[in-house]
Amino acid sequence: MTTTAQEKNPFTLRGRTAFVTGGTQGVGAAIAVSLARAGADLVIQGLLADQRATETLDQCQAYGVKASLLTENLLPDPIDSSVATHVGKIAAQALTINPNIDTLVNNAGTYLEGNFVDLSPEIYYRTMQLNVSVGLFLTQTFARHWIEAGQGGRVLFTGSINGLLSEPQHVSYDASKGAVAAMVRSLCTELAPFNIRVNSIAPGLVITPMTSIVETNPSFNAWMRLHTPNGTVPRADVCGPPAVFLLSDAAEHIHGQTLYVDGGMSAWQQPNPPN
Repeated sequence: MTTTAQEKNPFTLRGRTAFVTGGTQGVGAAIAVSLARAGADLVIQGLLADQRATETLDQCQAYGVKASLLTENLLPDPIDSSVATHVGKIAAQALTINPNIDTLVNNAGTYLEGNFVDLSPEIYYRTMQLNVSVGLFLTQTFARHWIEAGQGGRVLFTGSINGLLSEPQHVSYDASKGAVAAMVRSLCTELAPFNIRVNSIAPGLVITPMTSIVETNPSFNAWMRLHTPNGTVPRADVCGPPAVFLLSDAAEHIHGQTLYVDGGMSAWQQPNPPN
């Protein structure tokens, strides 16, 4: 098959606009920068207009795209059933900043954990609301907007290997990420007929501000490398390109899937003993 200069690159995101939650640091920032590199304009949500937010915006804008910051807390205060109304207002703010949003990245999340017997209701509710409910109702809000406008859309969740493999002292987090994986499958069946694609990436351990122990504790770093088939604990940058793929035309027939970005950890029953 021959190609011509007029044929569109299926991996480009040029002409698209993405709203990325939790996009100022860690995995969210890595995704935002990769989307910008692929040509997408951005509205990035974060809690603070701090140095990390400024650096992320600068990196995105360096690729010649429009990138704006929306500083809002995704959770209402107090945390209750008003989360749907609250995130609906945030979605409206994002659309005011850029009415062309046709891509949603539900990346924002939290990890607040400890021994199960000491787990407080407050930690459980906060984890489930931010990791599950916020993404669900943001997706609902944008899906309604896209359907009413007669257009398609693309949604990506950031899950975790913890949605597949359990970890001690992580019951709320594991449950929330398992819910994300199930929600992606369900939303696929609901939204695919409207030309709205829903998928997720599920990172293993990557280095972010929340996982600084990887760099400060050599024995933990070595233990994690032992448990990863490719023997690496990478920076969050590895999450960006898979996100671009799943949001691009190259993945037009991929719906309801979770792509594990984990160096093979999810495929390994147990590591080899150390030499």
